[in-house]
Amino acid sequence: MNENNTKIAVDRFKNFSPQKKLDLSMQLYYSAKELKRAALKQFHPEWNDIKIDKEVRRIFLHART
Repeated sequence: MNENNTKIAVDRFKNFSPQKKLDLSMQLYYSAKELKRAALKQFHPEWNDIKIDKEVRRIFLHART
């Protein structure tokens, strides 16, 4: 994304309602969890779904910003 597009996206985001911002945040959160789940499944094909879900929960519980 170039600088001009970034400014447009930020300006548009500023005008979103709090509910829309929350909805987008939740979509990003769940997408990130699904991507992490897929990566773990690829790197650890021997792990079952329970082990993968447990590891995803652990990773997101202890995530740092």
